[in-house]
Amino acid sequence: MEQVTALQYVLVAVCALLAGTLGGITGYGTGLLMPLVLAPIVGADAVVPIIGVSALLTNGSRVVAFRDEIDYRRALVIGCMALPTCLLGAYGYTFLSGSEAAILIGTFLIVMVPVRMTLKRLHTRLSGGGLAAAGAGYGLLVGGTAGSGVVLLSILMASGLNGRAVVATDAIISMVLGVVKTGAFQVFGALPLSSWVMAILVGLSATPGAFIAKRLTETLPIHIHNAILDAAIVCGSVILIAQALR
Repeated sequence: MEQVTALQYVLVAVCALLAGTLGGITGYGTGLLMPLVLAPIVGADAVVPIIGVSALLTNGSRVVAFRDEIDYRRALVIGCMALPTCLLGAYGYTFLSGSEAAILIGTFLIVMVPVRMTLKRLHTRLSGGGLAAAGAGYGLLVGGTAGSGVVLLSILMASGLNGRAVVATDAIISMVLGVVKTGAFQVFGALPLSSWVMAILVGLSATPGAFIAKRLTETLPIHIHNAILDAAIVCGSVILIAQALR
């Protein structure tokens, strides 16, 4: 990791707080937005492991803030299927973070918004084997990329969850996978002490954002929150594609 100045640490902390607040509202934020800040400071190779460690704190704070909204059944199905593929993705993360994959993921997610709305009108939801398969695919992505949390957001909404239940269930799944991912990166030698320091800074700075977001969403009608989630999916997908093309 490159030498980091005090001013850069301050910049990272401020951006992490903003991303943590956004993540508490939309279900993602830190993993997708922080790489834009971190890559020029620490180098591209260090970004994915740093985000993986910081996610333990950011998702942990969301679990505490939104604990009454967690759907444990969906979390168990997706989490169990995603664990083994997450390990595989972490092992080969350098191969899975290419521009072609980002373009494919981003395009898929944009298409999923109208598809999910159509399924809702037809009273059809992602469940059973489809939900399990989606969980396995997500595990592979989250193990090997930063910012793929937007995929889990789309899966949970397609399964019938809404509003704060999406944020809460996303957080507990992501926290468990984050433990696995961090352990894998540590074993593979991708987490030197300097990366741990930066990751802890990001995580601690983003933590208050979950509680700020909880206050902001308490007065939001469910249809407004769902509209924000859909907009977040599209915006996040566009960012993924733009990063890949750049």
